[in-house]
Amino acid sequence: MSHPGRAPIVQERDLRASPEAVFRAWSDPARLSGWLCPAEGMRPASVELDFRVGGAFRIVMHGAERDYGQTGVYLEIDPPKRLVFTWVSDFVPEAVAATRVTVSLEPAGSGTRLRLVHDELPDSDTYDGHAAGWSRILDLVTADLEA
Repeated sequence: MSHPGRAPIVQERDLRASPEAVFRAWSDPARLSGWLCPAEGMRPASVELDFRVGGAFRIVMHGAERDYGQTGVYLEIDPPKRLVFTWVSDFVPEAVAATRVTVSLEPAGSGTRLRLVHDELPDSDTYDGHAAGWSRILDLVTADLEA
């Protein structure tokens, strides 16, 4: 479902890790659990992945006062270059169909340029919340990979 007038969220990071290492960080439930927590003070997420095209995932982010669930389906898996999945979030109003997240990885010097695009978000406060959440998540995955 497209939402006219709303540009996608686009965020990039340069990482000091190979595309293969970055891709593994997105495909390993134990790794995802540690950095997929978009707000300060969140505990590690609960992560279940069926990591194959057509496979589903469920992520529960544990906040101080409540949990936030995310589910989706993998649409494209092209290691170590690209990952595309749907994203259904507790943060998005129920009337909105699944949104889409694309993670692209390109070699950049001795590391990787990560580009995340989250599109099909509605024109609402959820857009701003997701933009801030992805920014923190990308900061955390950067720190995880560079530790």
